[in-house]
Amino acid sequence: MSRGIGEFGPIQEYIPEWAAVIIALLTQLGDIWFLALVLTVAYWVGSPNRDDIGAVAGVWLAGMGLYKGLKEIFGFPRPDQPLLDPELLPFGVQQLYEATAFASGYGFPSGHAVNTTIVFFGLASVLTVSTRRRRFAVAAGLVATVSFCRVALGVHYLVDVVAGVAVGALLLLAVQALASRQGVDRPTIAFAAAIVFSGFFVTTSDAMMESILILAASLGAFAGWQLIVLGRRLVAADLPSQAIRLLAIRATLAALALTPLVATFELFPLLSMYTAAGLAGLVTALVVTIPVVRHSKHASRVAAVFLS
Repeated sequence: MSRGIGEFGPIQEYIPEWAAVIIALLTQLGDIWFLALVLTVAYWVGSPNRDDIGAVAGVWLAGMGLYKGLKEIFGFPRPDQPLLDPELLPFGVQQLYEATAFASGYGFPSGHAVNTTIVFFGLASVLTVSTRRRRFAVAAGLVATVSFCRVALGVHYLVDVVAGVAVGALLLLAVQALASRQGVDRPTIAFAAAIVFSGFFVTTSDAMMESILILAASLGAFAGWQLIVLGRRLVAADLPSQAIRLLAIRATLAALALTPLVATFELFPLLSMYTAAGLAGLVTALVVTIPVVRHSKHASRVAAVFLS
């Protein structure tokens, strides 16, 4: 039974051919590569909100694991309602359109809707540029634009994007609430959630390679953040006993997360996809830790102690 409510006709029939390409390009605002770039740049620029941006990145990783796992459970197909026949476009434009306007795999819920809701609303809640109202207005506009474009292109039903926005918003609010109640720093909670939901995706997809990559990135991000907190707490500790206890807890957590990533190089051939996942996780750990080491006086002091 179709999930549609007749939404494609009223939308697609009024979109001219030239606008179809623009709509396809606008969906890149919700693509994984673009959102990863946005979060990485925001995290690396030395913003005073780096911890909060790291938490948003953790929720984003968790969201990917969650919605991809849900896709596997529901197994609902995408609509067969393409906005435009690529053959009608000039050759160069045709290739661009085919690369951006089509999608494969299951359709419910919309990953673009989940991703944009988490990233754009998450950043709107932690950044300090302009006013809070304007930040949330921009975030809402971006999410609505990407969601509309996914329906207009015929790769999602309306219910897919509505469910995607709901999943993203609920996950973002749940992680924020959990962190405030547990008294644990938000990035740790967010990256831990990413490990849990990427594990959910691994299970539902029978260890699809994409799920292994997301799990590896989540493990690397979690480990990197534990090392950051460890460095901060060691510098701030007044008593040796406090330092030892913190070292034991945070170092153990980091080691537990890093062990499976390093183990891939021992258990699998060097050029296998599993070692590639292990490398991706280790690179993620570096992406998380390097900006803090470079810009934090406390981290520099810790590094100087270990290097001396």
